Amino acid sequence: MNHSPLLRLHPNDNVLVAKVTIALGEAIETFGVRARAQIPAGHKIAACAIAAGEPVRKYDTVIGVASRDLQAGDYVHSHNLTLVDYYRDPAFCTDVRPVAFVPAAERASFMGFVRPDGGVGTRNFIGILSSVNCSATVIHHIAAHFTPERLAAYPHVDGVVAFAQTSGCGMSSPSEHFDVLRRTLAGYARHPNLAGVLIVGLGCERNQVDALVDSQQLEPGRRMRTLVMQDVGGTRRTIEAGIRAIEDMLPDADAARRTRVGAHHLKIGLECGGSDGFSAISANPALGAAMDVLVQHGGTAILSETPEIHGVEFMLTRRAITPAVGQKLLDRLAWWERYAAGQNAQFNGVVGHGNQAGGLANIFEKSLGSAMKGGTTPLRAVYEYAERIDEHGFVFMDSPGYDPVAATGQIASGAQLICFTTGRGSMFGSKPAPTIKLASNTPMYRRLEEDMDINCGVVIDGDMNVPELGQHIFEQILRHASGEPTKSEVLGLGDHEFVPWHLGIVS
Repeated sequence: MNHSPLLRLHPNDNVLVAKVTIALGEAIETFGVRARAQIPAGHKIAACAIAAGEPVRKYDTVIGVASRDLQAGDYVHSHNLTLVDYYRDPAFCTDVRPVAFVPAAERASFMGFVRPDGGVGTRNFIGILSSVNCSATVIHHIAAHFTPERLAAYPHVDGVVAFAQTSGCGMSSPSEHFDVLRRTLAGYARHPNLAGVLIVGLGCERNQVDALVDSQQLEPGRRMRTLVMQDVGGTRRTIEAGIRAIEDMLPDADAARRTRVGAHHLKIGLECGGSDGFSAISANPALGAAMDVLVQHGGTAILSETPEIHGVEFMLTRRAITPAVGQKLLDRLAWWERYAAGQNAQFNGVVGHGNQAGGLANIFEKSLGSAMKGGTTPLRAVYEYAERIDEHGFVFMDSPGYDPVAATGQIASGAQLICFTTGRGSMFGSKPAPTIKLASNTPMYRRLEEDMDINCGVVIDGDMNVPELGQHIFEQILRHASGEPTKSEVLGLGDHEFVPWHLGIVS
């Protein structure tokens, strides 16, 4: 067990990471350095002299250059570390390694809801979607009618949830924004965690309900209903009609039962937010190890948050199964470079306050940890936001780094669960696919245990290694997929985290 207060993550690194706060003047005999400043836990200390302009390496990856001469023991952070872009050889397909698949007869399973179209759900909600912001209040009122007392007669239904959104009109159409919105709504409408769906529109919006249904090849019927407020007769009558429609769906939804199905049906969305200097050491690599196990059992891991692989995209392109897959990832990054040009956005290097306070100096350093969530198996496909995922294995879905938007896209693409790592303690939940929260360090886990599902700080503490924790995470995923509530579900989170990606102008 390593009892040193510092961690060297790779033999070629010229910085070390503090496991605990290091006092000014404290000598660390293990590494032969004396702290020349107070070093907060999760932050970096120079392991040796680093000349101005010399690359600073963490996990043997360049995260910037020293902006001035540094001495061994200096505190290394944004005040003396400059982000400098540099050429990164994509080396398509050079790190592809065959997956050691578990024999079919020995693969893991969980208890899921098998839907008529063959999809498998981990929850059994009825969902209400608004085609436009103008019907948002109506769908909230419909959902609010179905209190726990009224749903008590339907014990196999997890709830009635409203997915309101703030767009649908006042937007350019046709446009990329318009396509993304429709694709997102359709992804929720056909999501296997929803036993029934009601779509409510106003009537004069650009995102017309009938055109939405036709363009996305949705199939109205007992499982999917639509209402248009101007046709039904206004707000009150639409709420009454919506309540009747949900009441009509409830018996069928309640008839659904969990059955044992293979883990190959699972699609897991991977998120991180409020990261810190421990995220790349504990939670993210451990989640990556769990995703390697999931892929070995035939399941699908969905990495997203495109700005948060900027700088380390070579870690993924080298695992792409074809040059075309790797190039598609680079094409999405090139789109982001154009999209974010001239803005103080994360893609251009500026990470959030919580990331900075947690020890991450810039986007390259954050990306280093973010990419680890995807594990080590081949990158099989790259998808656009909310595009339906039809591959098994490790895949990438383009999205912003903003957690609600990224998770919304992953759920629309088919994710039945979200695994969310955090070092600072992000409070997040989602419906209809629940979120599992993974804490990167033990002090934060203990402080926020009511919100955190798994303590990945055991790796920092030396109580468990990354592969062991990865197996533990995988087993807990199966339990939550089978119905065990996550902490965010117990707290009732997820009713307001449906946030489709807004791309276009409002006019």
